[in-house]
Amino acid sequence: MKNTSDVLIVGSGAIGNAAAYYLAKRGLSVTVLEKSACVGNGGSSRNGGGVRQSGRHPAELPLAMYGVKNLWPSLSDELGVDVEYCQGGNLRLGKTEAHLKILTGLTESAVVGGLDMRMIGRDEARGICPYLSDEVIGAGWCPTDGHANPLLATLGFYRAARRLGARFVSGAEVTGLHKIRGRVAAAKTADGETHGFGRAVVAAGYDSRKILSSLGLDVPISPLLLETLVTEEAPRMFRQMLGTAMADFYGHQSSHGSFVFGGTHGLEPYFAYGEPRLSSFGASSTCRGIVGYFPVLRDLKIVRTWAGWIDDCADHIPVIGNPEETPGLTVACGLSGHGFGISPVVGLLLAQLAAGEETSLDVSKFRYDRFRAKV
Repeated sequence: MKNTSDVLIVGSGAIGNAAAYYLAKRGLSVTVLEKSACVGNGGSSRNGGGVRQSGRHPAELPLAMYGVKNLWPSLSDELGVDVEYCQGGNLRLGKTEAHLKILTGLTESAVVGGLDMRMIGRDEARGICPYLSDEVIGAGWCPTDGHANPLLATLGFYRAARRLGARFVSGAEVTGLHKIRGRVAAAKTADGETHGFGRAVVAAGYDSRKILSSLGLDVPISPLLLETLVTEEAPRMFRQMLGTAMADFYGHQSSHGSFVFGGTHGLEPYFAYGEPRLSSFGASSTCRGIVGYFPVLRDLKIVRTWAGWIDDCADHIPVIGNPEETPGLTVACGLSGHGFGISPVVGLLLAQLAAGEETSLDVSKFRYDRFRAKV
């Protein structure tokens, strides 16, 4: 085959690009195939930018903590792109006793996992962020959480990987992976091209399910639509990542003053997968939630809104690993809306898995075969 490389990566989002970078650093030849005409056109350019450890599933928490300690602080210098990482903490807010019960559960779970997180009352929350509504009665507070710019981080990994020799091919939709002598070794694209490789890494969001089905694997992920908005620039108000007990909105103020917020309205599961389209009520629903917690933002103008798909896994944690059934294959999908904040560490783990190295963290809880029927 004329198109051959040590590692073929399917998907040029933050995770695929991070894997490409860490593999290229190891001296391996890397080809990245991206279905879209541009990189990062999936969830990586359609999220709120949270780099959080709090609110994580216990299985994900070690990945998030490792990234915050070891990767995010130096990422801008390493990639040569300012990813706008800000470690300003995370306030997860509550207005009712029921909200506080949820937040207490999340806090206790995080503390068991070794995270510095605690419950705080109304006064301390307002001391951290004086713009809160009087309706807020408490919050979960994690001082080491933060946020970054998803577009710049995705671009940074892309540029750094290219500098190291990684090859990116856009507009290349993978229609199937194929085995040669029992090992995954070739990929075919919609334009008829065939790519050979020593190992494949599939990190293509919800499209991963269809691609993996060509090998007889069925990852139980479903598409879930989320919508995001960005406001006009405003005076600097707070550095924290913000969210609520019910996760009805989340977001932050960017380094240039705009607010970036994502939110839900409850009807997301009823949208059919395809080109992500905004609903007529998504932004208004999110704004009602935001203003209820931050009345000071009431008159800010919305500049842009957009929508994107989450690859939501059945148990809401990702599939990461080398499935035993398919030698030559490494998988990362089903990030369930939690992917951007852990994208550097997942990219590193994928590189280690693909290179046959011992991983920096245990990934056994993310095995594909956890969904097998118990007999």
